[in-house]
Amino acid sequence: MDNLLILERLDRLEKQLIGQKEVLTFDEACDYAGISRSYLYKLTSSGRIHHSKPNGKKLFFEKKKLIEWLLQNNQKSKQELEAEALVYTMRRKVRQGILHLKQLS
Repeated sequence: MDNLLILERLDRLEKQLIGQKEVLTFDEACDYAGISRSYLYKLTSSGRIHHSKPNGKKLFFEKKKLIEWLLQNNQKSKQELEAEALVYTMRRKVRQGILHLKQLS
C-alpha cells in the first residue's frame, strides 16, 4: 500500500477519534478548529476563548465551548435578511395605519 494512502487513512482515523472526545488538548483543539498554535495561544492569553488549565501548565478545551466559539457571529443568509426586512416593513405599515386611524377619530 502506498505510504501516502496510509498517512491519509491514519489522519482520518485521528480526526474521528478527536470527534468523539469531549475535552481536547491544545494540539487537538488547533486541529479541530483549523487554527494555528500561535493564534490559539493569542486567544487564550487574551481570554477570548474558554479554556481550562487544571495543573497550571497544560491547556484543555471543552469541545462544546470550542464549537460555540467557532459559530459565534453567525451571518444571516440573504433569504433570512429579506424575510426580516419584509416583516419589518409590514409591521411599520400596520403601525402607520393604526396611527392614521387614531388621528382620524
